[in-house]
Amino acid sequence: MSITMLPEWHPQDAIQLSWPHANSDWQPWLADIEALFVQLCRQISQYQGVVVAVDPSIALSDVERNLKLAGAKLANIKLYSVPTNDTWARDHGPISVLRDGQLALMNFTFNAWGGKFSANLDNEINQTLANQNAYKVPLIANQQELEGGGIETDGLGTLLCTSYWRDQRFKNTEQAEAFFSQALGMRRFLWLTSKNLAGDDTDAHIDTLARFVNESTIAYVHCHNPDDPHYAMLSNMAEQLTRFKTPTGEPYQLVPLPMPEVIVSDEGDPLPATYANFLITNEEIIVPLYGDPNDDTALASLAAVAGHRRVTGINCRTAIEQYGSLHCLTMQLTKGACL
Repeated sequence: MSITMLPEWHPQDAIQLSWPHANSDWQPWLADIEALFVQLCRQISQYQGVVVAVDPSIALSDVERNLKLAGAKLANIKLYSVPTNDTWARDHGPISVLRDGQLALMNFTFNAWGGKFSANLDNEINQTLANQNAYKVPLIANQQELEGGGIETDGLGTLLCTSYWRDQRFKNTEQAEAFFSQALGMRRFLWLTSKNLAGDDTDAHIDTLARFVNESTIAYVHCHNPDDPHYAMLSNMAEQLTRFKTPTGEPYQLVPLPMPEVIVSDEGDPLPATYANFLITNEEIIVPLYGDPNDDTALASLAAVAGHRRVTGINCRTAIEQYGSLHCLTMQLTKGACL
């Protein structure tokens, strides 16, 4: 069987979300994180669909009313009552693939980054949505522990990933490459040796560090400050990226993204603010912003390689209080998958 993991810029039906609720770790920031979700739904629903898992502790009518008041296009938003632990749809959401040319959604096991947090409900979200006919294509279960934020593809059989994350999920490189070849059709492997940013608890998800913007372009976090504790690691990553080649043997177009100034929690812990956690939709590249002097530079850097897509920003300062950002909160559903 031939299989291909589809890239994020492939035409989409919808973005999948899991709504925050008071029985989660979001309770101290609930009003602010709900406002972010409302803004995100309003923005995306103007031109494509949004599929939302809403914990039964929240009435769907309340979410719908808030979305309507914000100017969201309700015809493009589908709300489903689904028990949830948390909001990280990138990691528990399904992955869009072609299997012998037919669209399907792969449903891997989500265990909250190696059992760091409760994930029993989040691991069932996709199947619960499928049971409510949220998807129009098969949802195929795979017992391997895998998070969508840990992997990037160009849609041409190339996997971009960190070796640190790989080594927390697989016994060795050979096992990892065999799995990705069989399950997602990967034929080329670009392993970055970078470890995680300070505050990141995902074991160095690639979507915090380096991202495909298109088949030949990679945007990556770049550190200019030699005094920054990330400097050596990110300088090494930048050098590695210059050695990577496209499937046709050409160097990638590399787009450096600045690092935001250090942001800490109320307890003084570093929070993993990164502009690499952008989301590609049908019409936009939506960039997480942090009220930081580097916000405009990040927007301009991505605008230079965005093609036909608008580059817009959304304030994700609240999102990083729980150590994730925009891309972590979202999962694209390829055209034909739903709605």
